[in-house]
Amino acid sequence: MSNAIFPSTFPGLRWDVQKVPLWRTKIQSTVSGKELRAAMMSYPLWQFSLSYEVLRAASAYAELQSLMGFFNLRNGSFDSFLYTDPDDKSVTDENFGTGNGSQVVFQLLRSYGGFLEPIQNVNVLTNIKKNGVTMVNPADYTINSTGVVTFTSAPANGLPLTWTGTFYFRVRFMQDMAQFNQFMKQLWDLKKLEFQSVKL
Repeated sequence: MSNAIFPSTFPGLRWDVQKVPLWRTKIQSTVSGKELRAAMMSYPLWQFSLSYEVLRAASAYAELQSLMGFFNLRNGSFDSFLYTDPDDKSVTDENFGTGNGSQVVFQLLRSYGGFLEPIQNVNVLTNIKKNGVTMVNPADYTINSTGVVTFTSAPANGLPLTWTGTFYFRVRFMQDMAQFNQFMKQLWDLKKLEFQSVKL
């Protein structure tokens, strides 16, 4: 498991970028035509698809080398890495729990369109608040590498817990190959680069 960050700032990235939520449902049909359905996942996996119109190979840019090197350093789909979704990377005063007077451990969450999902890969943690009051780390809480917050004393019953910060998606490449194409001297493209989220 790598904490390398995907190099997503190349100017040759073209529209459209695809982001797909993936669920897994087991469906059993009866002889009468009725269906029995069982959800096999509590949260979706996220699939991303990028395309690069231009990757410059000249030494002043080395975009081709950077992206190809990053892919090879992950051994294709073997190793995971961190990806910053430019449009889905931060929260402000996001609720991640309510105190009950006894619970001290809480998982960071984010709401996207009303759907709550755990955040396991924090980039920058700006603050954690209890009932609107900023807490101090480590006097008031600690946070581990998977976004689990442990308070030194249980938040009182009914007190809202919020956090502000940025996060990554932990992902892996979906294939063990990436097809880079040279169309002019020191100019390359990459028609499709796909990766999907993985859970810790």
